[in-house]
This record gives sequence, structure tokens and C-alpha cells, in this order.
Amino acid sequence: MREVQSRRFRLGEAPIGEIRIDPKSRDDTPALFRGLQHIYCDEALRSRLFELLDEHVLPGTDRTVGRPGMELWRILVLGVVKQGLGCDFDRLHDLANHHGTLRAFLGHTEFGEESYYEYQTVVDNVSLLTPELLSAVGGLVVESGHAVARKRLGAPLRGRCDSFVVETDVHYPTDVNLLWDAMRCLLRESGRAARRHGISGWRQWRHQSRLVRRLFHKVRGTRRAQRSPARVGAYLDQCGALVARAAGTVKALRAAGDGRAAETIEGFIVHARRQIDQVRRRLILGETIPHAEKVFSIFEPHTRWVSKGKAGTPVELGVPVALIEDQHGFVLHHEVPWQGGDVDAAVPLVAAARKRFPDLRACSFDRNFHSPANRVRLDELLDLNALPKKGYPSKADRERETREDFVSARRAHPAVESAINALEHRGLDRVRSRGAEGFERTVALSVLAGNLHRLGRLLHARERKRGRRRAA
Repeated sequence: MREVQSRRFRLGEAPIGEIRIDPKSRDDTPALFRGLQHIYCDEALRSRLFELLDEHVLPGTDRTVGRPGMELWRILVLGVVKQGLGCDFDRLHDLANHHGTLRAFLGHTEFGEESYYEYQTVVDNVSLLTPELLSAVGGLVVESGHAVARKRLGAPLRGRCDSFVVETDVHYPTDVNLLWDAMRCLLRESGRAARRHGISGWRQWRHQSRLVRRLFHKVRGTRRAQRSPARVGAYLDQCGALVARAAGTVKALRAAGDGRAAETIEGFIVHARRQIDQVRRRLILGETIPHAEKVFSIFEPHTRWVSKGKAGTPVELGVPVALIEDQHGFVLHHEVPWQGGDVDAAVPLVAAARKRFPDLRACSFDRNFHSPANRVRLDELLDLNALPKKGYPSKADRERETREDFVSARRAHPAVESAINALEHRGLDRVRSRGAEGFERTVALSVLAGNLHRLGRLLHARERKRGRRRAA
């Protein structure tokens, strides 16, 4: 049985609206708490928020039976604090048990409260948040932020669109060390599964792992003598023999009824065979491997090799994230383009942002987003499309790009880098969550935390201004 928030009021529990937050503090935590407090204390926003939580978290489950799980409001608060501070689950676990203000937001009392959060409980519950839920909650936060920023009803929004690469938690990939990654995981899983089910052939799997590692170190060097065909051939032959043995183990595991272990080992077999083929083609046959055939991580296969031409950063290993920020400092919408570049993301991003926020009338872009088709489509979606042309402009392009409104939008465009830098400080410098779903969840949670932080800063600024007026 899981509730959005407990309806029972505990003795000594402080109402969230009465929690004292210092408006003069310059730390990130009070601004996050102030944003959460504002959303919670607005009855209309709170009812919409609770409806979203009840709809998106664990859909289709019976909420009336089972053990009481963590309240959905607590899950959201923990997730926002984690990404808002850019911390890992270890620090979040400590804060959830010892930070007084955070525990007050979670609904715990100051005395007589012995509840303790286990580490795995925090991890499992925060992982229940979905990107769709976080995006919907982010829309509520932006609407509230516009009201706090005193945006007039129907007043146009001016956006700034840009993209940046969010790194995944991977090492620098080469075909040789990716083969070693696949082999060490293949040997470990095969050895452990064989021991559980009494399957022969893997008693010395640790010895085999050390042997493959020694062969890998002989090949991984950059000197030509270390890349001799004999050494490469010995490395590949040893790996091929172990892969063939693992294929037989998969059949035995399926016969024993352990389909989960068989599926895991089978996945590593696919990676190993692909890397054996690519190493042989490149180092022995002298071929050039096409970029489309390459995989840059066997653990995070969604990782892309992105080269944006930045000075000092020729290559980034991760996934691009495109976003639109408005003139009030809120991120209106973001997308994770798994394929394609900035040119492919421009129109879908603006169309989705316009659907959520019809007041978006103008948007500025970098040249990387330009294409003739994009310019035509964006002119239809926006009143002002500040998209500069690539290459040498024609006379009509020069006249268009020297208009006062176009120049003004382009001058304001670099401010989007501040939003990108803030998101990188909120967990998007390197995403350590596993899988594509974990990546999307982390990005959406960071955007939500950034918008809540911006909302809290606006509220604190308003409270400080009122305090100065009272003092005067």
C-alpha cells in the first residue's frame, strides 16, 4: 500500500508551510526547499502535483494492499535534493537521516522519531520516478515561476535554444579494451553460474581471466612492436575459445532453468564476438572500421562519440541534450536526441515547447541548428526565428540578420550557457545512472531541480526586498 502523502498528522510534526527557511542563505539547499515549499503550500498546485504523482508512479498497481511503501511526496523530495545538490546516493542517504530541514519536509518529527532510511531503500524509491512524471511536474513549476516573476497573462516568452553533451560514466573506448571488458564480465558470470548449477568447465575461470588480462596488456600498448600480428592473434584465439565454451554453458543454463543468467552471458557473448571481429579486421587485416559499426561502451551502449569542435575538447563521450530557456531563467523543455545532431532536434524541440507553452513566440539558436528546412518550419512556428545561416549569407540573409529584433535576440542568446552550467553543477557533468532510462530520469530530475532552485531564488529575492522595505 503506497500513498502520495500520509493523512495522519503526527505529534510534533511541523507543517511544511511553517518550516523556517533563511532567505539570506546563499547555499543551494534553502532555495530548493523554498521552491518545494511554494509548490506545496499552493492548494491548486499541490492537488495537481499529487494527481500527477498518483498517476505516474507505479501505474496499474493496487494501492490498497501490501506493505506500506515510501510516500510519493517523500520520493519526489529526495530526488530533487539529490540532483539539486549534484550529490550521489551516499550523501543523500546521510542527509535523509540527519538533515533536520530535509526530515521536516519528509514529514518526520523532531522528537520521538526513530525512522531510519536504509541506503537501498533510498536508491530503489528514487528510481521509481519516471521522465514523463518529472517533465509534467516541471511544467507546474515553470507556470508557478512565471507567476512569481510577474509574467503578464499572454505575455510572449522569448526562448534561447542550445545543446550540450552530458557525459556517461564510461572509460575511453578502444576495440581492444572493449573486448577485455566483455571477456572479464563473461568469465565472471559464467564461472559463478556454473558453480551454482554444478556445470563443469569453469573451475579455473579466475585463472582464465588473469591469462586474458596478460594477453590484453601485451596488445594494448601503442608501440608497433606490441601490436605484432602474433600477439594480437594469441589474444583473439584465447578469447574465441572461451567464447565458444561460454556458448555451451548458455545451453546448459537454459536446460537447468536459469534463463536470467543465460541471457546475461549471451549478451556478453554478442559483445565479445563483435569486438573480436573488429580487432581482427583493424589490427591484422588493416581495415578501417565504419563509425556505424562501433560501440563505445558495453555497459552503456547508448553512449555516443560526439565531436562539436570545441577548443580543447575534440571528443565527448555521452549523449547530447537540447533545451530551451526563457527570459525568466526557467528551462521550458528539454529533449534527449539519441540519434542525429542539432539540426534534427531543432524543430521537434520547439514544437514540443510550443505545445506546452503557447506563449513562446521567439527563440534564438546557434548556427549548428540551421538548415533550409529548419528555417522554413521554425518561421511557421515562431513570430521571431533568430536562426543565423551557416556559411556566407546572401543579401536577403544579411538584411534579415541585421534587423533590430534579430540582433537583440542574438545578443541575449549567450545567457543560455549559464543555464547549461547550472545543470552541469546539478548532476549533469557526468551521469552515473545505469541504462538509457536512468540517463533520461537523471536529466529530467536535474532540469526539475534547476527550475525549483530558480523559483526559490526568486522567492527569496522577493522576501529580502520586503524585509528591506519593513526595515526602512
